[in-house]
Formats: sequence, structure tokens, C-alpha cells
Amino acid sequence: MSNSSEAQLPEFPELLPEHNPPTNYGKFVISVLKRMSRGGSGEQSIDQVQLRRCIILSSTYLIADTCMDSERGVQTWFLGFSRLIDVMVALHARSELDLETMNAASKACSECWSVAGAWRGLEECRDGVKKVAVRLKKLLDENGRTYGGERVYAP
Repeated sequence: MSNSSEAQLPEFPELLPEHNPPTNYGKFVISVLKRMSRGGSGEQSIDQVQLRRCIILSSTYLIADTCMDSERGVQTWFLGFSRLIDVMVALHARSELDLETMNAASKACSECWSVAGAWRGLEECRDGVKKVAVRLKKLLDENGRTYGGERVYAP
């Protein structure tokens, strides 16, 4: 390509941060949980299909949050992931946690572990994955491999 053809290309305006704000898994999770838990009788009901969708996005947000906000991305990602686990712990305490939700969380931990190890600069995120995994492991049956007598996803 010659310089004369490059001169004919339109110039793109500078992309300012306010035009493309960073992702924030913590805010996303709170937003979804607020919409999900609006019940009429005062009893909070959690749609576990929606909960699983949020959990499945954890590895995507791990990359997006940390790439778009190098200063706070690790914290916003971990905050979102931790809040989802808080909900799972509450559902477990009420004997309402579905096996599918436990499997989704186990898969998400595995994916986040792989992403954190594969992307330079995300190694510290493995500490967050460990913290989440420890909390999930406490919900398993005594044998550490099943939940409610059913096998849980293990990589």
C-alpha cells in the first residue's frame, strides 16, 4: 500500500475511556441478582438458571475486567464471583441448591484456573479461584466428590 492511498483513509477519533467503560463483573452480578430476587411475598426467590448463566460468564469477565481495568479488574472480577458463591451457600443452607448449579460453579473454577494460568499477569487470580473452590468444597457431601449423592463435575 502506498502513502497516497493511506492518506485517503478517514481518521478515527480518539476513543476516550468514557466512551468505552471497563467491564465490572461485581456490578453485573449485583444487577442480575437484584432483578432476579424481586419477589412479591417478601421471600426471595433465586432463578438458578439465571444464576448459572452468571457463573458461566466468570472466565469471560476474568479476561474482560482485568484487560479493561488493569488497576481494579482483579478485584471487580473476584467480587462478582464471590457474590455468586455467597448465593450458592445461601441456597445450600436452605436445601435449594441444584446439582446443575454446583456443576456450573465447578466448571467455572476450572475455566478461571486455566485462564489465570494462561494469561500473563493473571496468576494472582488463581488465589481467588482457590478461595472460591474452598467454599464450594465445603458444600459437597462427606466424600468430597458428590453433592446430594450425585457426582459433581471435576476436570
